[in-house]
Amino acid sequence: MILGTGSAWDTACVQLADAAQHLGLDDGMHDLLRTPRRSITVSVPLLRDDGQLLVLSGYRVQHNLARGPAKGGLRYHPACDLDEVKALAMWMTWKCALMGIPYGGAKGGIAVEPGLLSRQERERMTRRYAAELVPLIGPDKDIPAPDVGTDEQTMAWIMDTYSTHTGHTAPGVVTGKPLSIGGSAGRAGATSRGVQLAAFAALRELGRDPRETTVAVQGFGKVGALAAQYLHDAGCRLVAVSDVKGGIHNRAGLNPSALIRHLARGADTVVGYPGTDTITNTELLELNVDMLVPAALEGVINIGNADRVRAPLIVEGANGPVTAEADHVLTGKGTVIVPDILANGGGVAVSYFEWVQDIQAYFWTEDQVNDRLRALMQRSYQEVSALARERRVSLRTAAHIIGVARVAEAHRTRGLYP
Repeated sequence: MILGTGSAWDTACVQLADAAQHLGLDDGMHDLLRTPRRSITVSVPLLRDDGQLLVLSGYRVQHNLARGPAKGGLRYHPACDLDEVKALAMWMTWKCALMGIPYGGAKGGIAVEPGLLSRQERERMTRRYAAELVPLIGPDKDIPAPDVGTDEQTMAWIMDTYSTHTGHTAPGVVTGKPLSIGGSAGRAGATSRGVQLAAFAALRELGRDPRETTVAVQGFGKVGALAAQYLHDAGCRLVAVSDVKGGIHNRAGLNPSALIRHLARGADTVVGYPGTDTITNTELLELNVDMLVPAALEGVINIGNADRVRAPLIVEGANGPVTAEADHVLTGKGTVIVPDILANGGGVAVSYFEWVQDIQAYFWTEDQVNDRLRALMQRSYQEVSALARERRVSLRTAAHIIGVARVAEAHRTRGLYP
């Protein structure tokens, strides 16, 4: 396997190179698939509530449009930069193709700590960023969605800004919106539900009983919290969770519903929850559990700690939580990794369902959404698993082979505009 430096962009490029090698792609096609179609940096001036002017950097990358309009989340995080956004956009391209969704991949972000901004400041920042992107986004161009540091209210502000500029209401310009303005039932927990479905598919293949499976979840946020809840409700024993301030552990088991209520009542961390031992995020990743769900940010499992990760099954709730070097170490010792472009594909799947509902102005029930999600996740997992067995490769390599092959085929079919 080709190894890299450990950055998100480097990891994404290594994964593409590995798939390209398996597929026998020529250098020209490889370069075409690696190079983003558009990489945009915008200035986002923000007038703070105290009258001070703060100039932020915003990004939007449209990686590939061969299979349809670009699709991808928008994150607010101080570490956000162009290389990170490029990597996330590339992963979205393969994810959409793997899931059989007619989208290309995109991603966006602003380098900011949203927790330090007031609601009014977040709204002004979001609307200014959206205004800069109006010529480039749209229901048939590029459809943003929530990600780290953003939520359905963020999407509502973007939708309203875009609609005001274009002169008509365009609910399909974003997904992950509130139900009151065209959001979809089942969207809020879709990524987490997809993680649970992928995890159970892997447990079945490994011959493990979920009721005898211990789980640790790193990142008790919008994805990790509900993933923990769904896994717990389906019979797994949740023994550890963490957030940015640290983690908690109880070998007898944790109640995710109680933790969610604890945070909803105003606690800013799970650390210190009664009846638990305090651990660090590093310690959580190295616990002796049956399943590890990294659901925070990319690169948390890297060459520095991979040899100490003991979970035999890793289900990637986050994008790129395992670097290329760590992946090599883990697969070498037999760890089964359900890759991000498969495990967390539930979010983009239900985003696609929301977009379809917006376009046809006809909405489905939550049961209908969940049934369609289940069918899509099961089909995608089966395709990846079958190819992994056929080629004797990891689930990650198989997933990327499928995704990259579908995008390459779209390029060949469309041809190259001179």
